[in-house]
Amino acid sequence: FHFLYQTLLSPAQAIVVYTDREVHGAVGSRVTLHCSFWSSEWVSDDISFTWRYQPEGGRDAISIFHYAKGQPYIDEVGTFKERIQWVGDPQWKDGSIVIHNLDYSDNGTFTCDVKNPPDIVGKTSQVTLYVFEKVPTRYGVVLGAVIGGVLGVVLLGLLLFYLIRYCWLRRQAALQRRLSAMEKGKLHKPSKDSKRGRQTPVLYAMLDHTRSTKAVSEKKAKGLGESRKDKK
Repeated sequence: FHFLYQTLLSPAQAIVVYTDREVHGAVGSRVTLHCSFWSSEWVSDDISFTWRYQPEGGRDAISIFHYAKGQPYIDEVGTFKERIQWVGDPQWKDGSIVIHNLDYSDNGTFTCDVKNPPDIVGKTSQVTLYVFEKVPTRYGVVLGAVIGGVLGVVLLGLLLFYLIRYCWLRRQAALQRRLSAMEKGKLHKPSKDSKRGRQTPVLYAMLDHTRSTKAVSEKKAKGLGESRKDKK
């Protein structure tokens, strides 16, 4: 919706400038003031960037840097005249500058203004610079680190829990398979014994039948022998 709204604006009102809300720097160090823009037009050869500075507690803003016709111009008046470096690239819609050798007196608000003819009217953007003896750690960074650490510990605990649970279940499954195999072995042994038990009476019956048959044969042979003697 925001993009559609901007495209419906007239070319003279379409340009929008973006900067950080605030930046921090230590005394003696350097800081980059980023500035970019959006325009409904192609980047013009007549594009220009202007940086203004309003000291902390001051009322008036002064121009400290200007870029036009492909050339950067640093104002010769003021405390930034030898400490500003142009690092932007208009083709990438970048109008950033670097301030070197920061000092406490640099605290204040910096405004970036961009003109991209025919887009010459639009909203500027401001960034506030805070200079410290040592750059303080932001509350959000500390909070994010604490939350990240807690989440890391929780994830590690969950990982260990599931790993231990997996090993335990695997061990239980192996033990169950072993018990099942032992039970199957016990069931097979009685079946063999019972089979042997069933076969034993059959064998005894066969032996008895053989013995009785042999006795009958012997009796018949004996009888035949006696009858022959009587005939003689």
